[in-house]
Amino acid sequence: MLKNKKLLFLFILSAFCFTNAQSQAKKFPSPPSADTIKNPIKGNQASIISGKKIYTQYCVTCHGEKGKGDGIAAPGLPRPPADHTSGFVQNQTDGALYWIISAGNNPMPTYKKTLTPTQRWQVVNYIRTLAKNSKK
Repeated sequence: MLKNKKLLFLFILSAFCFTNAQSQAKKFPSPPSADTIKNPIKGNQASIISGKKIYTQYCVTCHGEKGKGDGIAAPGLPRPPADHTSGFVQNQTDGALYWIISAGNNPMPTYKKTLTPTQRWQVVNYIRTLAKNSKK
């Protein structure tokens, strides 16, 4: 009986690990062509500061101050906002992040007409800093 419980536990654990690995490998719902979009804005201090200002104005309400998806509006959304500190987000290409910011991802609105291309790239550059700051 104990052997069967151990086998069942190992089976469930391996299924969980496989499913978790698959979900970590998933991408945003961006087209493959988004991965080829290159970030023309250097991730320098000026770009990051500008990106943080834009992020604070447009993104913090849902994604939270530190980008963990825990903003004040998050509980009222039909899907939780992305955790920008997570490996899932940080493993996306800059082009995929830019594409999502531009096109939106319901309930997240599109920012294609709200933000200029430069502003959207600045937000991408700022999002890249959130993983580095997530342990603080």
